[in-house]
Amino acid sequence: MTAYIFKVITLLGGLALFLFGMDIMGKALERQAGGKLQTILAKMSSNVFKGFLLGLGVTAVIQSSSATTVMVVGFVNSGIMTLKQAVGVIMGSNIGTTVTAWILSLSGLEGDSFLIKLFKPSTLAPLIGIMGIVLYMGKSEKKRGLGTIMLGFMALMTGMDLMSGSMAFLKTESWFADLMISFTNPIVGILFGAVLTAVIQSSSASVGILQGLCSTGVVTYGAAIPIILGQNIGTCITAIMGAIGANRNARRTAMVHLLFNVVGAVMFAVVFYGLGMVIQWNFLGDSVQAWDISLIHTAFNLIATAVLMPMNGLLVKLAYLFIPAEHTPQKKELLDTRLLATPAVAVQRAHEIAGEMASDAARAMHLAMGLTKKFDVSVMEQVIELEDKTDRYEDALNTYLVKLSGMNLSVSDNRILNTLLYSISDIERMADHAMAVAKAALEMEEKKIEFSKQAKGELAVLEQAVLDIVDRTVAAYGSFDREQAAKIEPQEQVVDALVREVKSRHVRRLRDGLCTVEYGFVLEDLLTACERTADHCSNVAVEMLQVAEGKLEAHEYLNALKAGELHESAAFAEQFARYQAQYAFPEDIA
Repeated sequence: MTAYIFKVITLLGGLALFLFGMDIMGKALERQAGGKLQTILAKMSSNVFKGFLLGLGVTAVIQSSSATTVMVVGFVNSGIMTLKQAVGVIMGSNIGTTVTAWILSLSGLEGDSFLIKLFKPSTLAPLIGIMGIVLYMGKSEKKRGLGTIMLGFMALMTGMDLMSGSMAFLKTESWFADLMISFTNPIVGILFGAVLTAVIQSSSASVGILQGLCSTGVVTYGAAIPIILGQNIGTCITAIMGAIGANRNARRTAMVHLLFNVVGAVMFAVVFYGLGMVIQWNFLGDSVQAWDISLIHTAFNLIATAVLMPMNGLLVKLAYLFIPAEHTPQKKELLDTRLLATPAVAVQRAHEIAGEMASDAARAMHLAMGLTKKFDVSVMEQVIELEDKTDRYEDALNTYLVKLSGMNLSVSDNRILNTLLYSISDIERMADHAMAVAKAALEMEEKKIEFSKQAKGELAVLEQAVLDIVDRTVAAYGSFDREQAAKIEPQEQVVDALVREVKSRHVRRLRDGLCTVEYGFVLEDLLTACERTADHCSNVAVEMLQVAEGKLEAHEYLNALKAGELHESAAFAEQFARYQAQYAFPEDIA
């Protein structure tokens, strides 16, 4: 009895180490892949086969079909991906997850040759662990990430080895043999596989446990096949839970995942056991090895995909049948919290939304500047709508980024996060100043204010300079282009100089009786909006440049830049001179 207790403790400890290693390795792989995961998955075409290949590739990299499927549900819920595009990715993820089983099948290697001994988990895991800890102790983030993956792999393989060793005693236990015999009943075996996988929420882990049980020699093909079919069904629980509260298309995506696995399992079972009534499957009583489990797992998923991929449209129709359309329009989630499960993808999504927010702010400024020349009520309404939209973006981003800030991110993702946190308020203020320009244009329309030819010429130059700096800021912000960001500060200095010169010229015209004080109030509003817009562009640029270097000393940086104390100062002076010549005022018109 005491021996059994220690065996159970070893088994549970091995299982804990196995699950921990799988989690560590998966998260480290996600961090290494970074936001590329979203870029890869979101650029789907309507080609189901292309989606299949990408789903397979991404899942093979991050070692989790559940994570891939939850990501896809989040993408559909956010409107990044359509339901039709999601089908191929889901099918590919089912095959991608079989890679883990093949790695774990190394535990079943037997033989006395040097290579076989080298690849056995008892030797391979320590070797990879040694390499992993050496890399992990390095200073490079990439090496530390690779080291974490290796250490996770070591924990996974060591846990697998512990489980296999601790389960050996089960081969002499009659109750365990009876249990395995009961699983040869297809319905019981499928239910067991589904429940086990649903509980631990990982088909890779449940397949690994089954491979560990193979060391007993009691698990037969007859028991393994239905359990594997059930494991594919049980893995759907993660996506189903992830789709709770999502829009209808996101819920249909989870339903397609469930239907694909259920239909595949039922189809396989009906054909296989139906043929068994005609053909005697003599191998069903034979014991399976770890690599046999991998082979069955892979074969089932390949067959199910080959049969159901041409019928992907039918799966979509069935999903619509279970989750019918409603008259109310579907709400798309701007920033889906489901993506927080893969922080690197969530950071990339937040960056995309911040880029859209910046584009809307720039669009608002372009429209507002146009109103000063020709007022149009419908255009004014567009500016108001865009300004409201940027407010909503800011609120959503602030909440989302705060949640992300507490997560384990790579250095590069953390810098993107910090840049977004510091800059979104500046982007929102740009839209506010566009609104100020639009209000000034409305006042000009209502009071029939028309500036002199001189003032119009000066404002045209100033407005063009402001629109150019806004456009450059948005372009740099969308890709965090440091080269473009470095050109924004000299442009902002030119805008400041232009504003001062317009004010000076206005005072001269006022003194000469060519302008009125009332006109001056409207002009002051326009000039303030222009100057502050350029200031916010400068803030965004400095935040991009400073955070990229792991700093945030904007005031000191700008002072040193203008004083000629930085290596960028020469380029700053050269660009300032070029912009000054580009945005020169026309000659005074008499």
